[in-house]
Amino acid sequence: MSAAQGRTGRVGVGVIGAGVISNEYLKNLTAFPDLDVRFVADIDLARAQAQAEKFGVADSGTVEQLLADDAIEIVVNLTIPKVHVAVALDVLAAGKNVWSEKPFALDRASGQQLLQAAHAQGLRVATAPDTFLGSGIQSARRLIEHGDIGAPLTALTLMQSPGPESWHPNPDFLFQEGAGPLFDIGPYYLTALVQLFGPVARVSASASRARETRVIGSGPRAGEEFAVTVPTHVSALYEFESGQTAQSVFSFDSKLKRTQFEVAGLEATVVVPDPNTFEGELEVHDAEGIHSVPSTGTTDTRGIGVVELARAIRAGVPERASGEQAYHVLDIMVSTIEAGETRRPVEIESTVQVTPALAEDWDPLAATLV
Repeated sequence: MSAAQGRTGRVGVGVIGAGVISNEYLKNLTAFPDLDVRFVADIDLARAQAQAEKFGVADSGTVEQLLADDAIEIVVNLTIPKVHVAVALDVLAAGKNVWSEKPFALDRASGQQLLQAAHAQGLRVATAPDTFLGSGIQSARRLIEHGDIGAPLTALTLMQSPGPESWHPNPDFLFQEGAGPLFDIGPYYLTALVQLFGPVARVSASASRARETRVIGSGPRAGEEFAVTVPTHVSALYEFESGQTAQSVFSFDSKLKRTQFEVAGLEATVVVPDPNTFEGELEVHDAEGIHSVPSTGTTDTRGIGVVELARAIRAGVPERASGEQAYHVLDIMVSTIEAGETRRPVEIESTVQVTPALAEDWDPLAATLV
């Protein structure tokens, strides 16, 4: 029996990783009444202390100190992608649930190891992105499930940019294993597609790398050259178990910045808000013209998945941003790269049961755990 079973009230939370992304997480997590943020840990103890003081968190220090706090039930893992699994396994070994930044893992074997460790201990390994819990994707899901565009048939998604090296002060890792446009941005689009169409069954793809090196454009390292080791342009055709299809482009090689997410049905096409955001209007194109449809639901941002996880733990029900969903998305991404390398379709071996849509009135700022 896990340490969380039988507990009531607010859920204790600890954060590992006090880097840039922790700012938005800590700002939000400390505002959610159902969470009790107790500790910030980092290998840089001064940075951990500064973040704890900035957001009013009582304690900071080492990972070992965080894991020794019995009141912490969920550990938010904000480390760099290549250590996500190692850190998560340590958290599970300490008897705590994990919320991890994406990607879930970098390969199938470590992803399976993480799932198996969680199952063996009766714990959870929920994983970002949680953008699909926001009003934009949830409203699109409700609209499609209501039949407003007829039977959904196909999707088109585009994410094109020149890459983040012009503005990011330390962009190296975004062009190495565990990143690139597919692993860095793909989880947002692929998670949303799985939410709308269900699990993917097969992928065909092509992948390329425009340059072997890139140059940092801003910050103290401006002008420094670094190696590019992963594809920077990926085009894919996804076939779903339901029979539907989606065409997707993930690119850091386009001077034209563009995001697009549309779902075509028998009666209409809906333009879905950017899945890398939490809100936005829907646009429905049908025989009568173009109609804007306001999205409904929460517009709170990064971290709402931790609240949903906490409430699911207390209720004893599956969380929506589950490790199983994250592993399926990982499997899709790894298979996409394999399809691009071999120029042959790849069958997706994993699957997932998609959880129900959120109620329109679901509110992460409500105090529900008393």
